[in-house]
Amino acid sequence: MEFQTATCKPTILTGDRATGPLHLGHYVGSLAQRVDLQQKYEQTILVADMQGLTDNAHNSKKVSSNILNVVADYLAVGIDPEKTTICLQSQLPALAELTMYYANLVTISRLERNPTVKAEIQSKGFERSLPAGFLTYPISQAADITGFNASLVPVGDDQLPMLEQTNEIVRKINSLAGRSVLNECSPLLSKAPRLPSTDGKSKMSKSLGNAINLGASEKEISKAVKSMYTDENHLKVEDPGKVEGNIVFTYLDAFHPDHEYVQSLKAHYQRGGLGDGTTKKILEECLQEMLRPIRLKRMEYLDDKAQLIDLLKRGSEVSREKTNRVLREVKGVFGLNIF
Repeated sequence: MEFQTATCKPTILTGDRATGPLHLGHYVGSLAQRVDLQQKYEQTILVADMQGLTDNAHNSKKVSSNILNVVADYLAVGIDPEKTTICLQSQLPALAELTMYYANLVTISRLERNPTVKAEIQSKGFERSLPAGFLTYPISQAADITGFNASLVPVGDDQLPMLEQTNEIVRKINSLAGRSVLNECSPLLSKAPRLPSTDGKSKMSKSLGNAINLGASEKEISKAVKSMYTDENHLKVEDPGKVEGNIVFTYLDAFHPDHEYVQSLKAHYQRGGLGDGTTKKILEECLQEMLRPIRLKRMEYLDDKAQLIDLLKRGSEVSREKTNRVLREVKGVFGLNIF
């Protein structure tokens, strides 16, 4: 496979932590968008294995064993390595060095005020056992973004504080230099609504088992759909039901190709006469049809791990050159380019 050469297209950086296979939430929130973006932008996708260790260092196999799973997911949904560079964070030492320089420009109190970090700390129950690497996650993310001189970063609105902190670091570096060394980045917000977990109780998570993975088997898809929360007051088929907060209809809105048909189902459900079993069956058929080709492609890619490793290696080599150039500029700001 050939990799893209430098162009004058705007640069996009996006990526995922390698802590498990990707799921439908990733597909709606970012993967489908990335497939479209690669046609118009110079896009790099970073497999963030080092950031995966910030809360998994005690179980590093969870990260290392999922690197190729994530790459296979990318390819299976249509991300093309001839148009998008896919690279591995741990193979780009410039990013770790940039993180160190930036860490000297950010206070602990500023990191603790970051609402995204605060929410994650609370959800993981870290309290005072918080790993330092997790607290400094925004600094590492700033190194990733600036390391590629990315001007656009696709994010959900919950990630906006991370980009704000990145731009604060950019302004500090530029101020120290007395010139523009780094570019500020702008968010590229996804128009897709956030997909709820299948249990409807918490955010979709690889570790909580409340998501449908892109490589899910037919049995796993069926089990997940059958367990979905609907309307607890919809006790009989003839009873009127609620579609707001009904996970089945949320997923139908996100994945069923016939929007008008879904609207007619909603109207039928609301006036009564449409059972939960029927709506779940419709959703299951939709997801089975959508995920079958992705699952098969994913299996094919994972059957040839050497090809995935080679793809990742070559993408990392291309990215190493880019990030090393930025690192040299930043080291120059601190007067560290002695030789």
